[in-house]
Amino acid sequence: MLESPFYPGHYPSNADCVWEINVENNFRVVLTFRDIVMQSSTQRNRCQHDYVEVYDGPLHSSPLLGKICAGSLRTYTSSSNLMTVRFHSDSRYTFRGFQAHYSSIPADHNTTLLCLPDYMHAVVSRDYLQSQGYSVQSVTMSDTHCRPTVTSWEVIFNVPYNGCGTVRQENNDTINYSNMIKATSSGHIIKRKKDLHLHISCKMLQSTWMQVMYVAEDIADVNENQFGRYDVNITFYDSASFSQPVYDSPYYIDLNQNLFLQASLHSSDKDLMLFVDSCVASPDPHDFNTLTYDIIKSGCVRDSSFATFYSPYSHLARFKFNAFEFINRHTSVYLKCELDVCRQRDYSSRCYQGCISRSKRDTSSAQETVDVVVGPVQLREGGAESRSAGLDSSAAPLQAVRAAADNPLIAAVAVLAVVVFILAGFLLRPALKKPLSYRIA
Repeated sequence: MLESPFYPGHYPSNADCVWEINVENNFRVVLTFRDIVMQSSTQRNRCQHDYVEVYDGPLHSSPLLGKICAGSLRTYTSSSNLMTVRFHSDSRYTFRGFQAHYSSIPADHNTTLLCLPDYMHAVVSRDYLQSQGYSVQSVTMSDTHCRPTVTSWEVIFNVPYNGCGTVRQENNDTINYSNMIKATSSGHIIKRKKDLHLHISCKMLQSTWMQVMYVAEDIADVNENQFGRYDVNITFYDSASFSQPVYDSPYYIDLNQNLFLQASLHSSDKDLMLFVDSCVASPDPHDFNTLTYDIIKSGCVRDSSFATFYSPYSHLARFKFNAFEFINRHTSVYLKCELDVCRQRDYSSRCYQGCISRSKRDTSSAQETVDVVVGPVQLREGGAESRSAGLDSSAAPLQAVRAAADNPLIAAVAVLAVVVFILAGFLLRPALKKPLSYRIA
């Protein structure tokens, strides 16, 4: 369920809220408004002050399905598994706002498309092909050497991003990979139907992949859209040689130890590169805003121990920093790193801009931002002892008393020792009162 802030109370002024509704692959989003009361608008300037916008996909690169502020309650259905809702209010009057419910429905299963890290996975139903008058044997790609896998129910193409005639194009904010699957009508039957062209396309948007499949032929245009993300991970290594990865979880380290990390992008497109934009440490893997320590932010080094290393491949990024500053405050921490994926030799992209303020980031070039969380990193037991070695030695008796209190046997022995000491004092007291005799030889 989606609601404006403080619903059913009045929403605040100057609000800008964005919700991304992402459901399973090959499902569509259905959004239904149950209530909407906002600042009134004239017929001439409808929804100019406070309004809700519904987008068929990501906010900045998808068509607008509708913009509403009052009137009849409406239902919107996405063409993919992603829908974006934006609520805006100005500085004037506020009202009750809106409430909406969303659900998912299965998409048409005649054709499906998944954008995987190394290839496009396109599936066409055999029943659909045969119902439209196309035989399975007539289905090919632009590059006829790339043959499908045919099962009892489906025709499956795994199309690499760097092969089978896949074309790559760059737009202002996307990198598009496209290809075409063809099906020809049976030659011995006279038909008015043209050959079927099934266009498949994976579009890399900021923070997401958009997948598009559509059929161009006389009867209908079939569109299938899905969304996914780049496959990027970060691995710890035991030294600057980056030869031995560390798979331990948690990763136990010593105080003042250097941490070596390698970020890897998995894609068949080798013309991409990685850039470490930001890394932040936090004791809470779900909260990187409240209690944090910045190591690098927007390409600007915040911790003096941070350094990058030469990488033999553009899809790898290697860097290191010292664990002292944050592990000295918290014995267990997580790291969240923001990495940018750009095209090599695109010198206008984020990957070539270095340290900049976030407000000046160039969004005109095709690039993607990916967040990766790793950890926990914990202080080794010996490291904890060395950290406490410098404490005031007066704490030792207190620790002994606490240890005795925690162990009944130790406590009994301590009490017995005290009793013996007091009894010995009473027995020796008369002897100590006698005058000492001296003998001079």
